[in-house]
Amino acid sequence: MSAPGGTPPRPWPLLGAAILLEVGATLALRAALDHPAWYAVVLTGYAGAFTALALVLRAGLGVGVAYGVWAAAGVALTAVLASLLFGDALTWTTALGIALVVAGVLCVETGSPDRRGHPPDRRGRRTPGPPASRGKEPPV
Repeated sequence: MSAPGGTPPRPWPLLGAAILLEVGATLALRAALDHPAWYAVVLTGYAGAFTALALVLRAGLGVGVAYGVWAAAGVALTAVLASLLFGDALTWTTALGIALVVAGVLCVETGSPDRRGHPPDRRGRRTPGPPASRGKEPPV
């Protein structure tokens, strides 16, 4: 799948869209408890979020990184926005938990192979070289 002009879609802007759609749908779910018309936004938002996430995976971002970033950013944004919009409690313990989730996602991201399949070295640095085999044997 290519974007207009023949260039492949970039996964990070798509992932940002997936995150925003998921957060919007989750906040709409809270609003729908009092105003059922918001359920249309909930369904549309979640459908859009999963569609965007599927496009992110199709664009080549690893599922562990994509899902980790999507989930962590969604949790963090939802907690902060629910606090602002609905008065939900945002305690220091909650903030610490969010920070730990974000730190964990950063660890997953820095430990994942780059776009060419090069894994990081023991110190976490990206090194040039042949792509990782991904478990495929060379033809004989």
